[in-house]
Amino acid sequence: MRFLDVRTDFAFKKVFGSEGSKDVLLSFLNAVLYHDSPRKLTDVTIVDPYSIPLLKGMKDTYVDVKARLDDGSGVIIEMQVLNHPGFEKRILYNAAKHYSVQLQKGEDYHLLNPVVALTIVDFPLFEDTDALFTRFRLLEKETLIEYSGDIELVFIELPKFDKREQELTDIRDKWVFFVKNAGSLEYIPTNMEAELRKAFEIANEANLTPAELEAQHKRREFIIIQKTALAGAEQRGIQQGIQQVARNLLSAGVPPETIMQTTGLSRAELDSLI
Repeated sequence: MRFLDVRTDFAFKKVFGSEGSKDVLLSFLNAVLYHDSPRKLTDVTIVDPYSIPLLKGMKDTYVDVKARLDDGSGVIIEMQVLNHPGFEKRILYNAAKHYSVQLQKGEDYHLLNPVVALTIVDFPLFEDTDALFTRFRLLEKETLIEYSGDIELVFIELPKFDKREQELTDIRDKWVFFVKNAGSLEYIPTNMEAELRKAFEIANEANLTPAELEAQHKRREFIIIQKTALAGAEQRGIQQGIQQVARNLLSAGVPPETIMQTTGLSRAELDSLI
């Protein structure tokens, strides 16, 4: 068996946002949003279901699945594979936009329903915590009194999840394991709930049409190219910074041997700067 890498955007939407994915999405949301809560979702409606993607331009590196919960709340589930300037602001903007567009002109504010923005990222986002899950609401700064729970931001950082198959203890672990690792597996792990087994079947490449397979593989190649380009740009920036430090030290009269020890530059690299 070969499975789609669910971290790629269209594979993610096919698994969680297809017409037949309602039970899969319901299980996933209950596991990640209401894991420690007595509240459990009983129904969910997928908005704008998955369709075979158009590949023109391949501009975006994320995709969202929109759904309405059984209490009228809205949820936006997003898989983000690349970090970029303004990413965190965009998450907040999208949540606020989905909250505000509920009202038509002249309607009362009490008609507004809560919105949850659930974002899964394939890169470290909050360096100050090892927490896999983080949740944000509007709180008073000193007393932590909650102003409103109508807009909630929930993040899952996949790089912080390192459990192996035999270490999975509950359904939340299994869902995160699925999202992070499905693309590298050749079998459906044992002890998976029915909804998780269905998610694996949806992601099974053998069940996709040729058009879907082509779209998914091209999308994955595009994302790999983007990641490589970003990594290269970051490395070039680091190297340029080191070279500038070396120039400053040379200008200050610091001995070349000390500069080489400090910066890691070779004698030839230092001579080229001189």
